[in-house]
Amino acid sequence: MEVAVTIVLVTVALLTCTAMSAASTADRLLVNMTVVRRAGALGAYCLDGSLPAYHIHRGFGAGARNWLLQFEGGGWCNDIKSCAERAKTRRGSTRLMNKLETFSGILSNNASRNPDFYNWNRVKLRYCDGGSFAGDAKFDNGTLVLYFRGQRIWQAIIADLLPKGLRFAKKALLSGCSAGGLASYLHCNNFNTYLPNATAVKCLGDAGFFMDSPDINTYHTQRTFFQHLVTLQGIEKNLDENCTNSISDPKQCIFPQYLLKYIKPPLFILNSAYDVYQFNHILVPPSADLHGLWNHCKSNPKACRPNQIRFLHAFRVEMLTAIKSFLFNSSRGGVFINSCFAHCQSESQDTWFALDSPQMHNEVRNGLTRQIRKK
Repeated sequence: MEVAVTIVLVTVALLTCTAMSAASTADRLLVNMTVVRRAGALGAYCLDGSLPAYHIHRGFGAGARNWLLQFEGGGWCNDIKSCAERAKTRRGSTRLMNKLETFSGILSNNASRNPDFYNWNRVKLRYCDGGSFAGDAKFDNGTLVLYFRGQRIWQAIIADLLPKGLRFAKKALLSGCSAGGLASYLHCNNFNTYLPNATAVKCLGDAGFFMDSPDINTYHTQRTFFQHLVTLQGIEKNLDENCTNSISDPKQCIFPQYLLKYIKPPLFILNSAYDVYQFNHILVPPSADLHGLWNHCKSNPKACRPNQIRFLHAFRVEMLTAIKSFLFNSSRGGVFINSCFAHCQSESQDTWFALDSPQMHNEVRNGLTRQIRKK
């Protein structure tokens, strides 16, 4: 009898979140870094040429053959200047990263705080390419070398994990937050191809549903940003072929709203309709508010004026509309959209599973209705 994890949505929940209390760090789980030593043979390098890495905490008991892979997030770089700067930070080099990483929220090993995944093999993929693990290019002008090798990093980490038990996975969940949440959309289909047909594969995108939406001045700032990103990092050839063949500008397939219908494994979308990153960079990017008229609203939603609230509500409706067809046409996927002014909710204990976490129908597990079902 096969046991499968089914994440289902009863209804789209639109919640106003209360303040979250800080989780105790007294019993936090620190996990050592594993450097992928053979990555160089695949040409898989971080921006600065360092080797990619991940952190793994082994599963046990009933979860010993279940795997959760979590893409780390951290924005993008879409031009040589920003990527060169990024290469000198932990966002572009594993040499500059902490070698111990805290596992909390969906990565926690505490059964009371993470009841569904605490005993799974849990892996955090470190983010050092600046392109949501999707690029495959190199810049070399004789004095500066930058590696845009996110796709190869993804492949190298998978190749390292398969002989460690991933190839025998009974259940596997690909997840991620922010730029890592976008990566979970981009790599969901590919992840499925690495695993046996008998493996129950699912994907979770947390705060990764970045909208192709105009800003307050009707400019498509994020579209332009992503177009430069895709071009610089050689991402287009790694985007879903079914999507790129069906759209006038293939680069737009980096946006989940265009990719959704081509994702085959069951997918769960976790996002805020008032995602603070999208509020600050897509709806009201700095270029659209040169005089800082939105500063008070950005720092405190209660200070937003009526006309600003209308922009926010319109953005929320646009996101729900983009997700609507997926929600009603998917028999195996799910959605949880709340109204928190937040960004990323699965990695923090306070928003993943806490006494004051968002609730839906008296369920407290990040407000998600999650059921374990026997088939």
